[in-house]
Amino acid sequence: MKIEAYQISEVINLKKFRNDYASQPVLFNNSELFYKRDDDKYCYLLSYGIVVFGDFGDLEKSEFLKFVKGYVEDEVEGKYDEHFDLQTDSSVSIVLKYNSITVSEITDDTIRIVMLNIAQSVALDHYEDLTLEIFKDSREITDELEKTGTFKYSKKELLKFIGRTINIKNSIIDNLYIFDAPDSVWENEHLERIDRGLKKTFDLKMRYQDIDYKLKIVQDNLTLFTDLLQNRESTRLEWIVIILILIEVFDIFIKKFLG
Repeated sequence: MKIEAYQISEVINLKKFRNDYASQPVLFNNSELFYKRDDDKYCYLLSYGIVVFGDFGDLEKSEFLKFVKGYVEDEVEGKYDEHFDLQTDSSVSIVLKYNSITVSEITDDTIRIVMLNIAQSVALDHYEDLTLEIFKDSREITDELEKTGTFKYSKKELLKFIGRTINIKNSIIDNLYIFDAPDSVWENEHLERIDRGLKKTFDLKMRYQDIDYKLKIVQDNLTLFTDLLQNRESTRLEWIVIILILIEVFDIFIKKFLG
């Protein structure tokens, strides 16, 4: 079975999609919709903007993605996808390679676990790019501080940058359950081994930690930038007070000696 995952947006409105789509899902909750068709083809939708297909043809994928886009928010720019093969061989238990997994038997639960891990890998690709972008922006500011010794950014620019960073961090925390496997995994040793093996194959834990590390550096830099901005505003206010006092003193001098 060919498994293909695509990140099409930041959010998919699963509730509205489920109400409008003709087929009934095998599984659904606030974060996922899992469909199985009569021809043993599968489709998996994740609330954080991922659609995963199992054995869909190109035309079927294109038509389905076009339909799903009516239920998304904030379409993603760029191409984020992953292709993976799910194979069966009764003589083996689990064999993992960089782009395939072979199991003794393919079940609905097996397919869902494989699709979930692939979906998380694609989502991490997207969040890695977003995190790297704000990390570079933060680095540019610190490099400028080192070269010029000045902080030229306005309060509005800094607040927009802070808001962007917080939104990215919240999206990762809210949407990616890297360490939380479905209940079916904890109840089945075979599924647990598949899930653990896929997480290792896609290096999900290390990639998540790398994102978290970069975001913490950005957060520390934001604290520094905020302090610098506050000091600058404070210094500006002090100068305004000094100037006002000088104006008042000068006015008194004029009235006393020249008035």
